[in-house]
Amino acid sequence: MSLNTESVIIVDADYLDRVAFNIIVNFERIINRRIPPADMAKWIDCIALDGGLRSGANNTQVILIHSKQKQSLDNFNPSSFSKDLDGKSFKDHLGEFSVSSLPVESDLVTMEDLFCDSLMHVCSDKTVSRVMAVPNLESYYDGVRKVLKNVDHERLRVTVFSMEPIQKGGYSQEILGYSIMCALGIRGDEIPR
Repeated sequence: MSLNTESVIIVDADYLDRVAFNIIVNFERIINRRIPPADMAKWIDCIALDGGLRSGANNTQVILIHSKQKQSLDNFNPSSFSKDLDGKSFKDHLGEFSVSSLPVESDLVTMEDLFCDSLMHVCSDKTVSRVMAVPNLESYYDGVRKVLKNVDHERLRVTVFSMEPIQKGGYSQEILGYSIMCALGIRGDEIPR
């Protein structure tokens, strides 16, 4: 089955939400103001831009993988996987983004299994030329590295987002925190130097 899209953003949504929470808690103290939930569409745009997408009539599939018990994101708006995000789409200057949520349904499958299997499927799809991956590298770095080791990096541009620099492996790397801070509305001029 083909995805019929050129770009895919694949996200460990549990990890993303936890990182956003940590950023909110730490930066509320630093900038001395309440920080509202992150704007999901703005975050997706930032990830897409960091992954090399530019203005145009692009079609991008966003896959949010989450644990079965997690029904919504606590630190993003919109937040409900089933009501607000799954099956929804939006258009802006970067093209159209279609969002799907994918819960880890079984006790036999872990988040690592589902994320790495999904990443492998996305990377092997011949219609896909750009992948932006937001895995929990603290938990399953080896699994992601193993999948990306077998990718044709001449055909496919892969960007991996993490909170800290990681060992290179034929793919681009970006810091996840910057896109979350932007979506949270944290401005550079608010941060003391």
